[in-house]
Amino acid sequence: MPSPEKGHRPMAISSSETLALPPLQARRGLQAPPWLPGMWLMAPTVLFLLVCFLYPVLHVMTLSVTAQTVDGANVDGWTLANYTRLFSVDLYLRILLRTLRIAALACVCCVVLAYPLALGIARGTPLMARLVTVAVVAPLLVNVVVRAYGWSAILSRNGALNQVIKGLGIADNPGQLLYTEWAVLIACVHVYLPFMVMPLAQAISRIDRSVEEAARIAGATRLQTFWRVVFPLSLPGLSVGVSLVFSLSAAAYVMPQILGGNFSPLLGTLIEQQIVSLSDWPFAAAIACLLIVVVLASNIVFLRFFNRRFARWTAGAR
Repeated sequence: MPSPEKGHRPMAISSSETLALPPLQARRGLQAPPWLPGMWLMAPTVLFLLVCFLYPVLHVMTLSVTAQTVDGANVDGWTLANYTRLFSVDLYLRILLRTLRIAALACVCCVVLAYPLALGIARGTPLMARLVTVAVVAPLLVNVVVRAYGWSAILSRNGALNQVIKGLGIADNPGQLLYTEWAVLIACVHVYLPFMVMPLAQAISRIDRSVEEAARIAGATRLQTFWRVVFPLSLPGLSVGVSLVFSLSAAAYVMPQILGGNFSPLLGTLIEQQIVSLSDWPFAAAIACLLIVVVLASNIVFLRFFNRRFARWTAGAR
């Protein structure tokens, strides 16, 4: 092996030159974890949630296990009397069941109405997609109170709906839907439908069109293609929409108050009555905690169900 030429001996790196190396080379062992920059970016959001969400929830939970006198003075000590009262009175249980029923029916109605609109956005022409998107999103620009009063005018005894029924000769003296569960359900579907359409449209737009074309080439009809291809692959968007619509419908206050009144109250209106009319803050906090637990438990069930169905269908497709 030839010896190195004279004057070209390997040079040793001194300690001073080591310190002059870039930090990435000199301190490779002290490199920051890759997740640290992301944590710093998340810090403002986490701080906001801790202050504006977690603390109020903990305060409500603490308030729900306290008591107060008739004069409104707080009683020292902890008690479960509010929860005992909540689960022992039949009226409150009926209101809870009514809340869950309306929220579930609103989800079903929104799913039925949302799929055609979502398909129009995801699979229609650019012009159709824009028109459907505007039609779905435009109602969000109108305040929910205004829309609720609009429905009260339509569903009242002398409203537009009864006038149409009389004009068509269907009934001479039709009853009113105002102050019934149907009025609250109709308003919930109208107000929260966009929260079902947009996640579904996003999920359907991610489905490869070649998969649908392959099903059509194999002899599947449009309905079979939708049920066996589009519907299973759109379950992630459906789970998001169901979670949003159910949560918003269960916690609704304005529409049940205006359209249901005292005849069809939900948990939201019951909380308002306990605070405004009776000044019973501990019992209102107990109702709010029950509502939070019910909504969270329902969402967990929904998400687990949809995730399992999606995994089963996609595994079968392979």
